[in-house]
Amino acid sequence: MKRALDLVVGSVLFVVASPVMLACAIAVKVGSPGSALYAAERIGRDERPFRQYKLRSMRIGADAAGFRTAADDPRITTVGRFLRRTSLDELPQLWNVVRGDMSLVGPRPAAPGQLGDYTAEQRRVRASVRPGITGLAQVSGRSALPIEQAVALDLWYATHASVRTDLRILARTLSIVVGRRGTN
Repeated sequence: MKRALDLVVGSVLFVVASPVMLACAIAVKVGSPGSALYAAERIGRDERPFRQYKLRSMRIGADAAGFRTAADDPRITTVGRFLRRTSLDELPQLWNVVRGDMSLVGPRPAAPGQLGDYTAEQRRVRASVRPGITGLAQVSGRSALPIEQAVALDLWYATHASVRTDLRILARTLSIVVGRRGTN
């Protein structure tokens, strides 16, 4: 049922959001040199690698400085700052949902270099579900959370995943993105 929901909702949202993605891609291209899309290897369900797509929000070559970013990170472009603040940089991940690499809701996909942040048991539990565009850690504080708390929330989600839980997290995500309430 969860995969069917992801496929239907992800496909509809991808089509509906396509004009917005196109406008954002043009803004990225005009705002800085390089590709409008950013593709990076991430670790998915059962620890299978996949290519995650996002609108590029950082300068070319920014990966070399590491995975973690702060709000005032100088690698973030002017357009990228807007895309991140509004979460529009995440829209291309709807394609990852349609392909089955990701879910609408789940732990954020880890970069291969981040796997060392987890114990073997944490990795096993985390890899039991598809990574998501949004998740419990994101609606509970996003990157402001200490890594230990984000890991704990990801593990809680992985052991309690359900359509009902997903709908609650999606509602909280929508509330945060439109700015009505929550932490961002």
